[in-house]
Amino acid sequence: MTQSTREPVTLATSDGIARLQLNRPEASNGLNVPLLRALHEAILACHADSSVRVVLLTGAGRNFCAGGDVKTFESKGADLPEYLREATAWLQLATAALIQLKAPVVAAVQGFAAGGGGMGLVCASDIVVAGESAKFFSGAVRVGMAPDGGSSVTLTQLVGLRQALRILLTNPTLTASEALEIGLISEVVADDALNARAEEIAEQLATLPPLALSATKRLVWSGVGQSVEQRLAEEARTVSELSGTADSLEGLRAVIERRPPRFQGR
Repeated sequence: MTQSTREPVTLATSDGIARLQLNRPEASNGLNVPLLRALHEAILACHADSSVRVVLLTGAGRNFCAGGDVKTFESKGADLPEYLREATAWLQLATAALIQLKAPVVAAVQGFAAGGGGMGLVCASDIVVAGESAKFFSGAVRVGMAPDGGSSVTLTQLVGLRQALRILLTNPTLTASEALEIGLISEVVADDALNARAEEIAEQLATLPPLALSATKRLVWSGVGQSVEQRLAEEARTVSELSGTADSLEGLRAVIERRPPRFQGR
């Protein structure tokens, strides 16, 4: 067994399963530059390890991933566009690396999978199991930004154009059963069975022929993979531009202060 800890991401590999965990539970695994950099590094380690037959992606604590770390974003002030250029660059690298992995990716979702990061990681995974109390929420428009993490492409492929526009524009909070019904996730289980079920699927995949799994994954993703990669750069540019607007900063402050935002269209 090999194990590597890269705060705020952990990676442990045994019996063909790479267990990759977001490890900022105190911040609901909110994505900042250090986490995104570590996530990309861990995914590259999975690429390089020929013993990895499946990746099990989880989030420590109550929530899988709350998306971007809004407190970090708000603290950057006028420097936020530059910070988000770096953050979205790491996010797009991590998302593309997940999709390009030869090994299938199983994600186990508890609590919230939110924002471009949380939804993007869900959409970039191959099999997604959620606890029955899990929630899915885009939220980018709510804070004056746009979806990223490839979700403007992958979400549409998963749930269809109309549902994707509804989710991204009106920001509903989807229950696990609603996410399953529209095809966003693969399976819903009882909360206390989530980890066991995700492990069971990972163990099953680890026993299957890795070349066949890899070829099958490549064939399925090839219809959307190139478009996702092309869109990532456009998403990053859009998010960076929007982050410099007054509405974006107001949205971040409103989330932190737990009050309704007052957007002014600038």
